[in-house]
Amino acid sequence: MSSVAPEPTPPGPAADADERKHDLRAVRDAVRTSPGALRLTLVRFSSQFGDGMFQAALSGAILFNPERETDPLAVAAGFAVLLLPYSVIGPYAGALLDRWDRRLVLLIANILRGLLILAVTAGLLTGIGASPLLLLALAVVGISRFTSAGVSAALPRVLSQRWLVTANSVLATAGSACAAVGAAAGVAVIGLIGAGDTGSAVAVAVSAAGSVAGGLLAAGFRPRVLGPETKSGDTAGAVRAVLAGLVVGARAVRRSVDVSSAMIGIGTHRIVFGANTLIMVLVLREAPAAGTTVDGGLIGFGVAITATASGMLGAALLTPFLIPRLGRSRTVLLALSCAIVVQLALVAPTALADSADATHRAHQLLLAGAFLFGLAGQTVKLTGDAAMQIEIADDRRGQVFALQDTVFNIAFVLAVALTAVVVPADGRSIVVVLMGAVCYGAGAVAVLSNNRRAHTIMPSGSGSA
Repeated sequence: MSSVAPEPTPPGPAADADERKHDLRAVRDAVRTSPGALRLTLVRFSSQFGDGMFQAALSGAILFNPERETDPLAVAAGFAVLLLPYSVIGPYAGALLDRWDRRLVLLIANILRGLLILAVTAGLLTGIGASPLLLLALAVVGISRFTSAGVSAALPRVLSQRWLVTANSVLATAGSACAAVGAAAGVAVIGLIGAGDTGSAVAVAVSAAGSVAGGLLAAGFRPRVLGPETKSGDTAGAVRAVLAGLVVGARAVRRSVDVSSAMIGIGTHRIVFGANTLIMVLVLREAPAAGTTVDGGLIGFGVAITATASGMLGAALLTPFLIPRLGRSRTVLLALSCAIVVQLALVAPTALADSADATHRAHQLLLAGAFLFGLAGQTVKLTGDAAMQIEIADDRRGQVFALQDTVFNIAFVLAVALTAVVVPADGRSIVVVLMGAVCYGAGAVAVLSNNRRAHTIMPSGSGSA
């Protein structure tokens, strides 16, 4: 970002607020007046709404379905089937996004996702087993991550670089809010029809609307307008790019201190978030002795998702304020440090509660923790996105975003799997909670160590913001 000459008197909070409001209005106007940016934003919003609704419906079908009982290991297996194989698909996504028309990739991905969602609907209505259901859901979620990486890689093609930090924060987090609205809609449908395969099937079917809208919007772009600049459809070349995708992406990440620090932060947060997610699912399935329905079950899980999304929305406002003042690496460090406090203050009581009242309060603290983890985690994610979009060359950006998604998913799934082995069926384990705090601390130390390296910016970069 461009530097500004210092004022004789440092601006106060009111001036900072006015500056942020000015930036947000400018980004809003830039998106509205740019047909490409507006259309890409709508692709993001419609796709993430459908994703949120699909995932909430799937949670109702697998995690909180009275017709299908699951233990911690079964929940971990579900997460693994949903997310881990996409870590294998990730390099393919990077190669395609850096070599093939991103507009075509987004169009095909939305079409395939819509068809697979209908297949999941049919499977639920016919009562298929958990394994084929999870395999179908795997394909849906994998393609959704593919679409997300494509939208992020294409944003610099339709919006001026000077607005990327603020715009990325606003648009990415508003997209997360759309996902939360979709999740709430899925929970509402299941609540209206009833828990079970039928209610989940209807919610899954409705979620296909996001794919339909995303596909129609993507079709409206001109060929190649979303990049990449290199025109290559050579299959052999694409295969070679696939095989080298993660290596190339990792080298690009290594050359930038800010990007590599963000990747460390993303991986650290996803490890702890994975463990906490399993704890939350197990705890919320246990109805509290004293409390309302928002404290447990699928509704409680929906409240947790909404709280997390609200924290992400807060990150959209906070991150553009922090980055110019702290720098990207120190912003990641601050987010990890705050997450340690949240882990010890708001998650630990869940494992220590020894009475009905204490359990009720612990559930409420856990939901508050969901908000703050959403805030901290999205701050790290948005900081990383800004660094990747500014410092990574266009012909490598897709591979780096695919690498980020790979780290994102592998860290989450491994954490869920390891936690499932040691956590009791009620989700209460102080050892797991304390290990989460230790993990955050180790991540902060790793970021500090990484920051000692000399900053090396990619040729297309504009410097650290």
